[in-house]
Amino acid sequence: MRFYTEKTSDKLSINMKELKAKEYKKFEDIKHVREDGTEYWLARELAQVLEYTNWQNFTKVIDKAMIACNNSGFQVEYRFTDVDKSIDTPKGGVRKVNSLSFY
Repeated sequence: MRFYTEKTSDKLSINMKELKAKEYKKFEDIKHVREDGTEYWLARELAQVLEYTNWQNFTKVIDKAMIACNNSGFQVEYRFTDVDKSIDTPKGGVRKVNSLSFY
């Protein structure tokens, strides 16, 4: 069993707040907003924030999220939409890739 003094717990609390603020900022930095105020995130950007190095691994997470969305009574087609995104290639070119946006 561990006991923490108020000083230690306060310090831990401050560190957790800072960590939460940093994590929150990562998601805010990649958030997109439509003209009507609807917020959304692009899957490929979200994968990077969540530190997925392999797109195929992240698509498995997306599939599970779609199932959970459907099981919760939401329309998957409304919450997950296909979008095209341009990405830079290592040789300086641009390539269009399919992605998803999340609402």
